[in-house]
Amino acid sequence: MKQLVLIPVLALALSGCALFEKQAGGPRSITGPAEPAPATEFAPAVATTTLGARAVSAEALDKTTAAEKAAALAAPAKGGERELGKVVVALGPPAEQGIWLSSALVTEKAQGRIVTAAGKSLAVELRPGTGGALLSLAAFQALGLSLTELPQVTVYGP
Repeated sequence: MKQLVLIPVLALALSGCALFEKQAGGPRSITGPAEPAPATEFAPAVATTTLGARAVSAEALDKTTAAEKAAALAAPAKGGERELGKVVVALGPPAEQGIWLSSALVTEKAQGRIVTAAGKSLAVELRPGTGGALLSLAAFQALGLSLTELPQVTVYGP
C-alpha cells in the first residue's frame, strides 16, 4: 500500500522540479530555440511577365463571322414565341463558339431570342443550364456589351 501512495507523491515532486528549472534560467524548450534563426540565404529572383504579354484578345477567340452576327441581330421575332423570363447573364466560356444563351429557364435546346434593357434584340440558340445564365462571347460582341458587364436580358422562346 505504501508503494501506491509513493508513486503520486514522486510524480508531483518531479513535476515541481521543472518549475524551479524554468525560474533558474535553464533550457526553455527541448524541441529547439523559441526564436527562428535569421535567414542567411535569399531566394533567387524570379522573372515575371505582364499579363498582356500572354493575353489573347476577345476578337481572336471569337470565330463567329460578322455576317452571322448581323443575321442574328436582324432576325425578326417569330410568331408563337413567349417570354420565358429575365436573367442576368455573365460571359460564358470563350472556347464555345456560336451565338447562344445557357439558362435554367430552358429545358432543351431550341432557337430563341434575347432582348437587352437597351432594346437590342438578338436571335440565339437557347441551351439548358444550371445556376447563373451564361451568354456566348459572340453574343456579347454582337450586342455591343462590355465583357465585364452583367446585363439583364429578357429571354423569349418556344
